[in-house]
Amino acid sequence: MTVTVASKITLSDLQPSADDITGDVLAGLSATPKTLPSKYFYDEHGSRLFEQITREPEYYLTRVELDLLEASMPSIAEAVTPRAHVVEYGSGSGRKTHLLLDGLADPVAYTPIEISRTALLASVERLADAYPDVEMLPVCADFTQPVPLPIPSRGNGHVLVFFPGSTLGNFLPADAERLLRSMRETMGAGGQALIGIDLDKEPALIEAAYNDAAGVTADFTLNLLVRLNRDIGSDFDVDSFAHRAVYSRERMRIETHLVSLRDQQVTVAGRQFSFLDGEAMEVEYSHKYTDASFAALAARAGLRVIERWNDPKGWFGLRLLAAA
Repeated sequence: MTVTVASKITLSDLQPSADDITGDVLAGLSATPKTLPSKYFYDEHGSRLFEQITREPEYYLTRVELDLLEASMPSIAEAVTPRAHVVEYGSGSGRKTHLLLDGLADPVAYTPIEISRTALLASVERLADAYPDVEMLPVCADFTQPVPLPIPSRGNGHVLVFFPGSTLGNFLPADAERLLRSMRETMGAGGQALIGIDLDKEPALIEAAYNDAAGVTADFTLNLLVRLNRDIGSDFDVDSFAHRAVYSRERMRIETHLVSLRDQQVTVAGRQFSFLDGEAMEVEYSHKYTDASFAALAARAGLRVIERWNDPKGWFGLRLLAAA
């Protein structure tokens, strides 16, 4: 469904239905070990909590990526074809998008693809005021699935996919490869993709970022259960689960779980699922990369790294990709 929500903003609304969410949750709870999809973290409250996480002192990722993007923007602009249609996977607050649109040569349109309709519209309305010459064509959808792009009224057809925030790391390797293959199709033959990746480093530094002292990340993780109770009528006892995030050096990833604090049962769509005291339910991975591991992942998806930028400490990277 396409809706004009304000002057210069045309929204394509393809957000998941309650039936879609229920199906995903039932599939996850039926698996061994049990899982829940991290893409459903981002309801209105979850999006606000995540923005709060990005400002916590332990969470280096956003701070370092913003500094890197600002410092590298002149060379990024030289490497990106002018008059691009910028397609962002997950819109967030728009802070990084401002830096990108400011720095690129005459971007013609901006299409954020975001699962949270509230966060999507709030972000794009701010950007529409700041960039009156950039056509705003937001899409409310799950970007892990193929999404038809709106067509800008002007431009040369060149697409720049923007995927900051190390969100690619939230996918298992096979799923990340599938997403990059889908991204390659979205880009088209002459398109490009600018992707943020968190680089492998000291485990204590990484673990602290996902276990902030203020407990905001724990609230964010547990809000997933609040959202499911509200939207699909499940009956998770939120106080009977706890957040746990640990870095696996072997797999180079943070593994985030919700741990059951007692023996209990949860009902979803009339089906009951039993949890043992101490049972851990997988809710998110956050993979970290080396130059070699990321280049190999891109290559498996039919992409190649054409430019790379790292911050001075080597904590975070930006990679510009094109079709191989």
